[in-house]
Amino acid sequence: MKRPKIGLALGSGGARGFSHLGVMKALSDNGIPVDLIAGSSMGALVGSLYAAGQRIEDMYKLATTFKRKYYLDFTVPKMGFVQGKRIKEYVRLFTFNKNIEDFDIPIGIVATDLYSGKKKIFRSGNASDAVRASIGIPGIFVPEQIGDRLYIDGGVIDRVPVTVAKDMGADLVIAVDCAHFIGDPNINSIYDVIIQSIDIMQNELVSYLGVSADIMIQPDVSQFSARAFTDIEEIVAEGEKAASKLIPQIKQRLSDWKEP
Repeated sequence: MKRPKIGLALGSGGARGFSHLGVMKALSDNGIPVDLIAGSSMGALVGSLYAAGQRIEDMYKLATTFKRKYYLDFTVPKMGFVQGKRIKEYVRLFTFNKNIEDFDIPIGIVATDLYSGKKKIFRSGNASDAVRASIGIPGIFVPEQIGDRLYIDGGVIDRVPVTVAKDMGADLVIAVDCAHFIGDPNINSIYDVIIQSIDIMQNELVSYLGVSADIMIQPDVSQFSARAFTDIEEIVAEGEKAASKLIPQIKQRLSDWKEP
C-alpha cells in the first residue's frame, strides 16, 4: 500500500520558531518522511533551510549561533525600522542561492499582499526574496517589494498554514504552532509593542487549526521570548520533546491511512 504524502505546516513565532527544528529532528530520527512544507514567517525561514538541503545537524549549529544583529540593519523609519537586507543575505547563503523550485523538498512560502490583503504563496522564484517577505513583521521590517507588489509577514494572514499544505497535495498534515500567546509585562520598546499586538490578534484566529490539521504539535515555548533570540537550544529542545510525544500517534495515523 502506498503511504500518504506528508506535509509539514510550520507557523510563525519569532525566536520561538526555532522549535520547528526540534520537531523536524524528532520526525527524522523516527523515520517520518516530510514530502512537502508550508511555512509562514519564522516557519518559512526554518522550513526553507531544510527544504533547500541543509542537514538537521548543520541547522542546529546555525540556530545556536543566530543573533538578532543578523537582521537588525536599521533604516530611516518610513515604512519600517529594519531594512531586512542582512537576513535576506543570510537566507540566500544558507539556501545555497537556489530558487524555490529547485529545493530538495517542495515548499510553499506564505506572505501577505499589503495592497490586496490576500495571501500570497511563493512556490517558485528567488527564495531569499520570498522568505524576507514572509518574515516582514509590519511596522518593524520595511515591506518587501517583489514585482509591483509589497508583501508583509505571512503570519498576519495565516499563522499556521495547514490549508496551504493541503492545497500542495498533502494527504496528512503535521502542523506546528509555537506562537501561542501568554501575557507578557516585559514591554520596553516599539518592537515589543508591535510583536505583542500581533500575537494578541492572532491568538484567537488559530484556534480552529487543531481541527483542520491531522496532527497539531504545540511546543511549550511560551516561557521564552519571541523577540530576544536567546535560549535557542532550550527552544529547539522543546520542539523535539513535543514532537517525540506524538510520534506514536503519527505512526498510527500512517498505519491507518487508506488511499482514497
